[in-house]
Amino acid sequence: MLLDRFRVDHRVAVVTGAGRGIGAECAVALAEAGADVVLVARTASQLDETAARVRDLGRRAHTVTADVADDGEPERIAASANGAFGGVDILVNNAGTTHIAPFLDTTADDFDAMHRVNVVSAFAMSKAVVPSMLERGGGAIVNITSMVGRLPERGYVAYGASKAALAHMTRLMAADLAPRIRVNGIAPGTIATSLTAVAVDVPEARAVIEAQTPLHTIGDVGDIALGCLYLASPAGKYLTGTILEIDGGCISPNCGLGLPDY
Repeated sequence: MLLDRFRVDHRVAVVTGAGRGIGAECAVALAEAGADVVLVARTASQLDETAARVRDLGRRAHTVTADVADDGEPERIAASANGAFGGVDILVNNAGTTHIAPFLDTTADDFDAMHRVNVVSAFAMSKAVVPSMLERGGGAIVNITSMVGRLPERGYVAYGASKAALAHMTRLMAADLAPRIRVNGIAPGTIATSLTAVAVDVPEARAVIEAQTPLHTIGDVGDIALGCLYLASPAGKYLTGTILEIDGGCISPNCGLGLPDY
């Protein structure tokens, strides 16, 4: 059965930023498909909520409270995953942060922070788990980037540049790690999460975003989780170095801040 290719039974997945939103839903989707999941985030209470959802599906969950951008934490997370479940087969680099400000209000420190959290942490997490993947015969890495890494919009210079870097790092990693480890990415568009609630929960703002999205709707976290499962599972076995754009068909930005000309 073709649908069996979406199964990830007997595999171990590490998901960063798994306390809420896209990360939590990716973890649950992988658990629904049969994986045991190592959940990583900074907030223990949120991790406990996601872990309960995973265990309700009959899968094992192991939580690690950590900031993946801190030195040494990726290695500690990998060691914890190896100790709990014996190794790692799937990594979802979802942890990230955002910075939105006019160009002249953006600093070099903002750039450093965006790059550290959104790019370097994904590299460090990948490097920490790749030895285990190779020992187990191979694996899959999924990096969560952003539509803003591809489409220019005012106010996103530091954040968008970091997500563009993550997207190209995905392609470079895919070249480095082929053929035994596949590396792909997802570039979400506007997705309804707690982080976007300031816009999507305001009817007037939501209407503008939907009007500027070809599918005339805002995505949900399940849309991204299903894409993640596709890329992480044997269903996506012939993809590497690919960025899956799950953005409602956007070819131009749909979440402008209305910043004026200088």
